[in-house]
Amino acid sequence: MQTGALIVAAGMSSRMGDFKPMLNIGSISIAQRIIATLRQAGVDRIVMVTGYNALALERHLANNGVIFLRNENYEHTQMFDSAKIGLAYLQGKCDKILFTPVDIPLFTADTVRAVLGSGAELAFPVCEGRPGHPIMLSSPLIPALLADSGEEGMQGALSRCGGEMTPVPVEDAGILHDADTPEDYRALLKYHNRQLVRPVVSLALARELPFFDGKTAMLLTLVDETGSVRTACQRMQVSYSTGWNRIRTLETQAGCSLIERSQGGAGGGRSRLTAEGRELLRLFSALEADLRRSAEALFEKYFGGLL
Repeated sequence: MQTGALIVAAGMSSRMGDFKPMLNIGSISIAQRIIATLRQAGVDRIVMVTGYNALALERHLANNGVIFLRNENYEHTQMFDSAKIGLAYLQGKCDKILFTPVDIPLFTADTVRAVLGSGAELAFPVCEGRPGHPIMLSSPLIPALLADSGEEGMQGALSRCGGEMTPVPVEDAGILHDADTPEDYRALLKYHNRQLVRPVVSLALARELPFFDGKTAMLLTLVDETGSVRTACQRMQVSYSTGWNRIRTLETQAGCSLIERSQGGAGGGRSRLTAEGRELLRLFSALEADLRRSAEALFEKYFGGLL
């Protein structure tokens, strides 16, 4: 099972007066900063629930390897309703899930690793006696959260889900800094530091030219999950033609059929991975995970004392 992360970004940013997820801190946006930190910590699958200004945000993050889900009723629902959309998707796919609103971008990868490694069913970081994000929950708690009434929001649902809330002490004030108002944003910029130095390694299989990379792996994963190439492309914010071009190129280079399609009846046709497609995806994902761990170890060996 994988580790997942759920970022809720459906709100209208009414108190900020500007669209929070795309505000910059340093040279990247708030949303990009959270994604980069989660990647640095080794999170496998990152889901973002969008709503207000969804298309602009999804296009802004289209190259960041994020799965997009939409809360189409964002104007009349709360953050917990968006969280339930993401949790319903992640159920059965991840054994540990990190949850954070999009406006708390400065927690560190070490904090993510600490809550993931806590051994708790339900854990949250604490700095200077104050709780923050991201919250970690284990997959057995998801059914209770999905069935919850939502009274008192996410915190209320977590208190009723059956898991014991476990504080994880960290030396990371970034867990506390949000960007809810212009004053918060100015404080967040002031706190902004140089902590995000990390190795960035991307994997691609190639012959004369690259033909299989992380984006193609995500596309195959989503096709198998949704039964639809079109839906998979929508969730990645890539065009339908681009998605099929990736698949055809991969099939040509791999020398076998990777997707089989069944003709539709009343419910329409479906697409799914062949046995060869699933095995290729499994091997690529395992290689990618090993490469990431090796890069982190080598980074620590060569730069740990300097950065």
